[in-house]
Amino acid sequence: MAGVVHRYHRLGSRKYRERMYAEHAKPLAQYTTEELYARFRFGRDDIKYIADLVRPKLQHKTKRSPALFVEEQCLIALRFYASGTFYQVVGNNMGVDKSTVSNVVKAVSVELASLVKEFVSFPKDDQMAEWQYVNRKGRHSINVQSVANADLIITNCVLQSNRPNGIILGDSAYPLLPWLMTTFPVANTPEQAGFNSAHCKTRCAIECLNGVLKRCFACLNYLQVEPKVACNIILACIVLHNIATRHNVPLDDIYDGPEPDEVQPPMFTPNEGQTGRVIRDAIVRHYF
Repeated sequence: MAGVVHRYHRLGSRKYRERMYAEHAKPLAQYTTEELYARFRFGRDDIKYIADLVRPKLQHKTKRSPALFVEEQCLIALRFYASGTFYQVVGNNMGVDKSTVSNVVKAVSVELASLVKEFVSFPKDDQMAEWQYVNRKGRHSINVQSVANADLIITNCVLQSNRPNGIILGDSAYPLLPWLMTTFPVANTPEQAGFNSAHCKTRCAIECLNGVLKRCFACLNYLQVEPKVACNIILACIVLHNIATRHNVPLDDIYDGPEPDEVQPPMFTPNEGQTGRVIRDAIVRHYF
């Protein structure tokens, strides 16, 4: 981090002090590879890559204040995402004050969230939406609906009411729609049982994803920030997850089972439900 030194000058009979900012130490050099993964969830090259993504907006031009390097800002934000602890605790660990952590987390989250279209793409839909509600545990929550492929790449982070290209598999919290297939509540035939089994096996990816996200980015378990900031942090973590997965950052060690369902289904009409049943029956007839 940057240090502050003072240079004293005399102008006539008056003495004044000029504040000078010492050279920043290389922020990544002080950590071993193991420490980087343990504290920030990313290795040295990956952190440099993330810093380059947000550098255009976070690079400070002024020399009048002890501006943090972009790498330092990324480390502060990554430490918060990974630990989910209080700003004060993160600040103590990183050598900055609480307000600096708050400002940095907000700024980095905004820039990472702005990259969501670049790193999350399915279907081609420019809209994003969030729902705020009280969950079954009585806590205020922001509902995030994720779509992922078998490689745990998040392909969509909000499920829109518009029909996507293709069919999405949903759990029992979702309605049966023409483009959203759920399991049979009761399998009355071997074919229906086969459909339910294949459905559950395929959906394992999203169950695993939920666990990986919350283990890797512990802040997602409990965010004590206003909803707008929370939404940016959530999207930032989703972007970081896809970066980690594509860069083969080891995430498997932090997964220890699926997360319980805690979702708010999208709106639908009765006609869509009837059409969904017809499509599901057709799938069973043709493939099971």
